[in-house]
Amino acid sequence: MTSVQGGPSTQDGPPATATGPAAPTGTLPPPALADGVQLLGETKGSGYKQAPSLVRRADGQTIQLTRLLYLVLEAADGRRGLEEIARHAGTAFGKQVSAANVRTLVDQQLLPLGLLRLADGSQPEVRKANPLLGMKFRYSVTDPERTRKITAPFAALFNPLIVVAVTVAFLAICWWVLMVKGLASATHEAFANPGLVLLIFVVTVLSAGFHEFGHAAAARRGGATPGAMGTGLYLMWPAFYTDVTDSYRLGRAGRIRTDLGGLYFNAIVAVAIMGIWWATGFDALLLVVVTQILQMVRQLMPMVRFDGYHILADATGVPDLFQRIKPTLLALIPWRKTDPQAQLLKPWARAVVTIWVLVTVPLLLFSLATMVLTLPRVVGTAWDNGSKQQAALAHSLSTGDLTDAAVRVLALICIALPVAGIFYILVRLGRQLVTGLWQKTRGKAWQRGVALAAVAALGAGLAWAWWPAGGTYRPVQPYERGTLTDATTAIFPTAAGLDLKQGQAGRTVALWPQGARKPTREEPQLSMVLVPRNAATAPGSGQSGAAAPSWVFPFDKPAAPDDGGNQALAVNTTDGSVVYDVAFALVWADDGADVLNTNEAYAFASCKDCAAVAVGFQVVLVVGQADVVVPQNLSTAANYNCVRCLTYALANQLVLTLDGPLSADGMAKLNALWQQIADYGRNLQNVPLSEIQGTLEGFKKQIMDVVQSDPSAKPRGATATSSASSSASPGATATPSPTASTGPGTSATTPASGETVAPAAPTASPTADGAVGASTDGSGQTTGTLPAPGASASGPAVVTPAPAPTGTAAPMP
Repeated sequence: MTSVQGGPSTQDGPPATATGPAAPTGTLPPPALADGVQLLGETKGSGYKQAPSLVRRADGQTIQLTRLLYLVLEAADGRRGLEEIARHAGTAFGKQVSAANVRTLVDQQLLPLGLLRLADGSQPEVRKANPLLGMKFRYSVTDPERTRKITAPFAALFNPLIVVAVTVAFLAICWWVLMVKGLASATHEAFANPGLVLLIFVVTVLSAGFHEFGHAAAARRGGATPGAMGTGLYLMWPAFYTDVTDSYRLGRAGRIRTDLGGLYFNAIVAVAIMGIWWATGFDALLLVVVTQILQMVRQLMPMVRFDGYHILADATGVPDLFQRIKPTLLALIPWRKTDPQAQLLKPWARAVVTIWVLVTVPLLLFSLATMVLTLPRVVGTAWDNGSKQQAALAHSLSTGDLTDAAVRVLALICIALPVAGIFYILVRLGRQLVTGLWQKTRGKAWQRGVALAAVAALGAGLAWAWWPAGGTYRPVQPYERGTLTDATTAIFPTAAGLDLKQGQAGRTVALWPQGARKPTREEPQLSMVLVPRNAATAPGSGQSGAAAPSWVFPFDKPAAPDDGGNQALAVNTTDGSVVYDVAFALVWADDGADVLNTNEAYAFASCKDCAAVAVGFQVVLVVGQADVVVPQNLSTAANYNCVRCLTYALANQLVLTLDGPLSADGMAKLNALWQQIADYGRNLQNVPLSEIQGTLEGFKKQIMDVVQSDPSAKPRGATATSSASSSASPGATATPSPTASTGPGTSATTPASGETVAPAAPTASPTADGAVGASTDGSGQTTGTLPAPGASASGPAVVTPAPAPTGTAAPMP
């Protein structure tokens, strides 16, 4: 990122006619510039009506001065007295300036800015600006002289022919990598080997440093002198910087070329990496190309001090955009007298800056609100992932795998930095708020009391929102979308049940036997979790207190599940709404009882622009010998007289046969896995439909892994699973399974996996005019062995308990 050290700060001196007490000119030495002060001159291509002149202090702070102040400072060479300085400034300014005027400007403007030596000849103590969105903890890696030497050869890369060739090649590479080749093989190849991840990280960091060479080389190409290069923290991430303040000597084109120089060098890196890939065929290198693209996109953001901000500032000739926010907003208040600060810009520049302010301020406020709302989830996620990375780091060190250990250390740093950055920003904002209110209300008891009450109310609200209760600090799960609605649901959980919308969670009831010990984090226990199903109380019904809709479909309503059965039924007849119904169940069977468990998922819709999603997930654990094992797995999705509707039904079933119970360790693993499955079911509304079936298949595999790794269970025979999914939408292509029957204008798909040993049940067929799509599929038998009968299970969203034929059933939400 380019860096104008501190950013030009506006300083308007008093007019030439201002008068003030004239100090005895014979008693003070002639004014002289402080050490390190550089006069940069008038800004070329300025968006101000009166172009400001720029001065840079020894600490790198750049300051904007009016023409008169600059002329006075220009004449303050330590030899001229006040009278000589007044004559020099008056002649150049075109108006008469007196020695008293000069003394006023020196005492009230230039000395406080740290631009002149003190009366005793000593250097002034200056206070550098420390903006909230400025870079912190700067560390210079090169001094200006070394920067000029190492970047001089790269200035030749800005030859117009080279620029055109690199740009065309870069655009072609972007199209090929993103639209033709893709990144799947590159990602697999890189993350299969931690050493490759480390290599890609190192190359990306080096390319970020090379980005700064681009700014410095572009400044040299235009005739400016680049300053120091170094590193620091910007917002919450490490960043490199290059001091190109001297580019203000250039015209608008030269400054914009300096701003774009870093992005141009990113393109050079991408082209060079593509050449290495062409020579080696090493697909992991393509990830470096993507990191360059992402870095360029991020740098183009004009809302914070990235390259995009400086491009906009130099294009408009207004280098202090953030300092224009307050006068711009005040000028938009109709009844407020026009602030003179708002009239300093040229009309076209003022219009551009106003648009920038109206876009940037809401986005910054939105980012701040999101930061506050999501802080508990971010902290919980950082703690959870940090613990995992710490454990992995300890394992890598114990095995002597230093490469993997280095990757884990980088991961811990990447986890810690965002949290530390958020806390820093919030603490800094809070301190500035309290300090500003305290200073503004000095001597005003009533206003100070109101301000303190407002600060106390804000603090109480934050304490309430961040209080560690319930799932406030629950880690973010991979299946969550991460919308602002999700964040507010964590703070206002009761609001989730008022309206059915994707991403909202409802209330559940967990049941344990009377007198049983309650579960803890250290000792989790299986339980039955019930979710209301009627429209008056169910958070997923979409009816919010209304009576259940009448049955409008041309076929009978599915019968309630039998004992040991599991059913998800999503029915939607409300235009523009979404209905989810999820039923997860863990069922135990023993004593040789027949295993005839049925797992069903039905999604029906009859409305406009609506959706119905039903997901049924059942795990049947058969302990011991069972002579009859005929489970059924059924799914149906149907649209009837629907316009732009979507219905999706997924039934997924796993049946395992075990010789005996699991060991204590195996049972603990199963309990932990079941809790994870329960969390998934409770937040199923956040999951894209395309990912649900794959995730459930993954859970089934994990359950089978737990059984197969437990010697007490002694799994025997083959393992078979079954899944059935159905979807229907207007205008889709019908691809029904052989056992599915569809009506006119419908679509039905029934992918199945595993070994199916039970016949599919009859499918639904339309019995009246309208669009109906339906599909069903059978279930498979699985042999293995699981926990002892009589255990209970917890899950995501259960509507109807499904007791096993013999033993205990535990439906899940």
